[in-house]
Order: sequence, then C-alpha cells, then structure tokens
Amino acid sequence: MGSSERKERQKAKLQQQILDAAREITIRDGFAALTMRKIADAIEYAPGTIYLYFENRDEIAIQLCRQGYQELLDCLQPTATIPDPYDRLRAIASAYMDFGLANTATYRLIFMEDPKFTNAVLSEVPIDSSDGAGMKSFQLLVTIFDDMKAKGRLSIDADSARLAEIFWTSLHGILSLKLTFPGFLTTPSEELLTTMTDTFLAGLSQA
Repeated sequence: MGSSERKERQKAKLQQQILDAAREITIRDGFAALTMRKIADAIEYAPGTIYLYFENRDEIAIQLCRQGYQELLDCLQPTATIPDPYDRLRAIASAYMDFGLANTATYRLIFMEDPKFTNAVLSEVPIDSSDGAGMKSFQLLVTIFDDMKAKGRLSIDADSARLAEIFWTSLHGILSLKLTFPGFLTTPSEELLTTMTDTFLAGLSQA
C-alpha cells in the first residue's frame, strides 16, 4: 500500500469517527447539544481537526442524514425485483417498518429529530442529488404507482409522486407512534401495516 493510499484510508477512517461521535451525541442529547468541541472530546482530537473534515455542524447533520438514507435504501432496494406492483407495495411497506423498528436511533435521527436539526439538514435543499439514496428510496414508491397505472390497476387519476407521498406519510405515522408512544396503538405494528396497505390498495384498485 502506497503512502497516499494509506493517508486516504486514515482520512476516511477519521471522518467516519467524527460522524459516529456526532450521531451518538445527537441521539443521546439532541442536535442542540452537538458542538465541534464535544465531537473533538469524544474522539480525543483537537477541535481544529474537525474543521479539516467538515465546515460546520450543519454539514455534519447533512452527512448523518445521507448515511441514514443509504441504510434505508439498502433495506428497501431488494423489493424492487418483485414483479407485481401490489405485492411490491406490501413488501416495501414491510421492509420500511422493519427498518424503523430495527434501527430506531437512525430512524429517529433522520425523520424525527428536533426542528433545529431539520432546519440544518434542509438548508441546502435537496438533501442529496436526484440520484442520491434519499431520492432513490422515494422513487421506489413512485415506480410502484407508475407500474399500477401502466397495468390499468388504478381507479383514480392521481400523480404517482403524490400517491407515494401519501403512502410514505401513512407508514411514518404508524412507525413514529409505535416508537414514541408504544402503548397508544394497541394493535401490533404488523397488523396495522397490513390493514393500512390493504385499505390503501382497495381504494386504488380498478373496479
């Protein structure tokens, strides 16, 4: 391994250490408590070192979100191979719920953090490019509704992106309540998910 390659690997490793420390602080104490000094203390480096990798904490917030989106996409992507759009919608809904329940800290961070974190992340809209993980995750849903239209299986003339937004909102509603107030919704998340998806599909089905 050459010296330049070694330096790049060390740089990437330290950059990830910074992000890991920032994620832990944000999850534990909230975004308002995140400072460059706290990150530096956590990884035992001088605060100035952090600025060699990130301009400010807002840039760190954006990177944390992008990593979370990539993790979500990795979980949802396998559903794209399912031919039938109805089955694919059920599968992606289940994968989304599984991701949120298995990765509660990440889900809370990217979708349920305090407004200061959200404002920091959205200061450079869009969060990622059109081919970034966040947009790809959303596009998986849009494609499902495009396929339903192509197969004549929609009873309403609605924009696919809008249908995807509504369905994502429904998924998030169930998941966020289960994470925040687990005793409020007494029906198991799997049953809620199945009933919601079936009801949604019934409303869209061609008569």
